[in-house]
Amino acid sequence: MNLSPRLVRLINLLVVAGTGTVLGLSGWLTPSTEGHSTHLQLGLKQCTFLTLTHYPCPMCGMTTTFAHMAHGHLLSAIVTQPFGVVLFSMTVFSFVVSLLDLIQPRERWTRILDRLAPWETWLAAIFLIGMGLGWLYKIAVMRG
Repeated sequence: MNLSPRLVRLINLLVVAGTGTVLGLSGWLTPSTEGHSTHLQLGLKQCTFLTLTHYPCPMCGMTTTFAHMAHGHLLSAIVTQPFGVVLFSMTVFSFVVSLLDLIQPRERWTRILDRLAPWETWLAAIFLIGMGLGWLYKIAVMRG
């Protein structure tokens, strides 16, 4: 797909703004000692899934993990929600690639996506399995 250079720059700007906001908020938040509920510092409500079922939701602990990662607490992040470390790393990667392409356009995303395209089914499966395993881990830790 051929996109105009102006549209590519706009997309990169939006990715930088979105991921930069997530990373900035992660650094601003104080990780909860409970391993979840850090999102409450943003004025959000308690997780409805957790409240109703007493089981963590699939994303439970992600905000706390992001806050740990932003503060350089790798071990605490892994213990809180291992898959969150993967998502944080993907967020940082997306921020860096988009920022580089915004500053000095080189079609980095096109090259990256072209290389990943043959593997997209496997990557999606690995992603979903990783998320599922992270969820099972969080259930075991919180119910354990």
